[in-house]
Amino acid sequence: MKKKNLIKFIQTRTGFFCLLVVLFTLKYIFAAYHDFNLGISDPYQHIIMWLSPIGTTILLIGIGFYFPKPIVSYCVMLLMDFADTGLLFANILNYRQFSDFITVKTIVNAGKVAPGLGKSTVALLQFSDLFLWLDLIVIIGLLIARKIRIDPKSYGLLTPFAITSFGAVVLSLNVFMAESSRPRLLGTTFDRSYIVKYLGINTFTIYDGIKNEQTEQVNRNANTADLNKILAYTKKGKLPVNPQYYGVAKGKNVIIIHLESFQQFLIDLKVNGKEVTPFLNSIYHSRHSLSFANFYHQVGIGRTSDAENMLETSTFGISDGSLFTALGSSNTFQAAPQILREHGNYTSAVFHGNVGSFWNRDDVYKNMGYNYFFDQNYFSYDRSDRIGYGIKDKIMFAESVKYLERMQQPFYTKFITVTNHTPFDMDEEDLDPSFKTADTNDKSINNYFETAHYLDQAVREFFNYLNRSGLSKNTMVVIYGDHYGLSNSENETLAPIVGESSDTWNSYNNVQMQRVPFMIYSPKIIKGEIKHEVAGEIDVLPTLLHLLGISNRHYVQFGNDLLSPKYKPWIVFRNGTIVSQKYVIIGGKGQKGVVYDRQSGKQIINFTRQEKIEIAALAKKGKMSLKYSDLLNNHNLLRFYTPAGFKPVDPGQFDYLTNFQQMEEIREKLKGHSTALITKHHKSTTNLYKTDAAELSGRHEEITNIPDSVSGNHLVEKKNKASKKGRKSYN
Repeated sequence: MKKKNLIKFIQTRTGFFCLLVVLFTLKYIFAAYHDFNLGISDPYQHIIMWLSPIGTTILLIGIGFYFPKPIVSYCVMLLMDFADTGLLFANILNYRQFSDFITVKTIVNAGKVAPGLGKSTVALLQFSDLFLWLDLIVIIGLLIARKIRIDPKSYGLLTPFAITSFGAVVLSLNVFMAESSRPRLLGTTFDRSYIVKYLGINTFTIYDGIKNEQTEQVNRNANTADLNKILAYTKKGKLPVNPQYYGVAKGKNVIIIHLESFQQFLIDLKVNGKEVTPFLNSIYHSRHSLSFANFYHQVGIGRTSDAENMLETSTFGISDGSLFTALGSSNTFQAAPQILREHGNYTSAVFHGNVGSFWNRDDVYKNMGYNYFFDQNYFSYDRSDRIGYGIKDKIMFAESVKYLERMQQPFYTKFITVTNHTPFDMDEEDLDPSFKTADTNDKSINNYFETAHYLDQAVREFFNYLNRSGLSKNTMVVIYGDHYGLSNSENETLAPIVGESSDTWNSYNNVQMQRVPFMIYSPKIIKGEIKHEVAGEIDVLPTLLHLLGISNRHYVQFGNDLLSPKYKPWIVFRNGTIVSQKYVIIGGKGQKGVVYDRQSGKQIINFTRQEKIEIAALAKKGKMSLKYSDLLNNHNLLRFYTPAGFKPVDPGQFDYLTNFQQMEEIREKLKGHSTALITKHHKSTTNLYKTDAAELSGRHEEITNIPDSVSGNHLVEKKNKASKKGRKSYN
């Protein structure tokens, strides 16, 4: 009886509509588990994902009810279902090849690349793809065979309006649940997969389209008058170089080591009588290092991506999200990789053990001019090698050298670590039995010391390789912490460990906890020192350029050379808080806000006339810096300005799917003139890398050999990675 009722219901237009919605939802859920890696971690997220396609599917297929003619109504519903399935299928194929979802810009530009995709698209197809289209094929067959009949009933306007309203309610519920699980999801998006996980592909596509149009509108409203104001402001702030340091590392390799969530208080800190970071302590105090004791991160909502942006461009992150994700795909940059290519013929690369789409890096790095980006697909696939946000640091460093040694020198490379990331979890096998962490009532704090200790060991192993291979003689290594690891809510518990009192902890102490390490290490630096002037991430690029003998005079940069004899120590945070040698001005409100004496840590209540003048000047300068940086980036004004000696980036020249093939082709073409380390040694240097990573015990070939999936035409068959264990040696 129930079966007959169901069949009878399907014969109605409402039943046919419900059938299409249910079948598409099932297809979507199947694809979410089978084809996408959405990182769903708890039952609530599973429920949100199941709900995510329903609202938009009801809205789309429900459009058919607005057409009164029955045959047209059925055709429109099928057409909407076809379009929905087509979008899902296109995203599946795109994800198999690029580990990312299709943006509106990709769809608009599809015609430019479609002619060359035939064979590669066929290679991406899988038997399971038939499941996506099977329901539509069967339904059309049943309609033709009249097993499903066209319902001739007239539904007026009330039914379609009710369907649209119900779809809107379901979509609103989906958004509410998504926001409850991931607050400010759309405002602070750092990975497209997060929107898809919580809101579905349809909503992501609509959101991306709106963001794309907003960006285009902002660009259309841009004008060169604003650019001229910015040029005048940044030019006024340019400082003379320090002849003692200018060009001291000219022509040398540059290696940036990005210490995830690593705070300055860890340097020289002992827990239970043992140094947390003994190796980094030795670099910090080395006679070959310029180290900074009062170096502050200046990140905003974009966190790690803000730190990278400041490091590469000397401009601030934007106020309402991540510059990388909001603007990075379309903006013009004057970033370190392209500057060094133009002024020193540098080759550039990033090594990072997470997915390439995280923080939109696979787009941004191309626009910055990076030759190569080695994401998680270039590293081992074993589940035990990963934790939290990607490949464990020891493994990432160890498995990077087989690519690093193939890069033409001089090179500019960045290694982004991930293990020291909240919640600071560690596998038991990675813990150092000789290091006993703190025993507070806060698990995050206890774990933080363990992950920082592990990161320290990973950096030591990498430095040992640099020394053994000879790279250290010709390389300047820059080490910096990207942002805080422990939040303000944990600082009072942390206070006794760092020599402070929980009872007297205040906003001044919270600001001091925003200090992160910054060290420049090079054999060419023979009189190293620890500098105590206030400095920040915005100042890194001008400082590095001058050390490399490259003037920043004509570039739009908001930072200054920290080594200039005219350097004026001050920084502004993204939230407006200012730190100078004399003051800590909370929130940038000047004397109307809370102001501390930076040396004593005491709040200033009664201001002298001179203090009022100095604080007002700092507040104005901080406000102007953020204002002009936002104007520059939000309006993409650098597309109107090309400095002398600089060539704008053509992102289309970069292909991060074939990094290995590109490097080998260049090496083969140059033959004896190749400057790659492997050429200089006449053999691979990977055997010089030594690690105590438990995961690589008995798997040394992971360090020395190139994976088959990389030595072939990388990523095409990435979904079969579980079976890709074979590796080839290219020594």
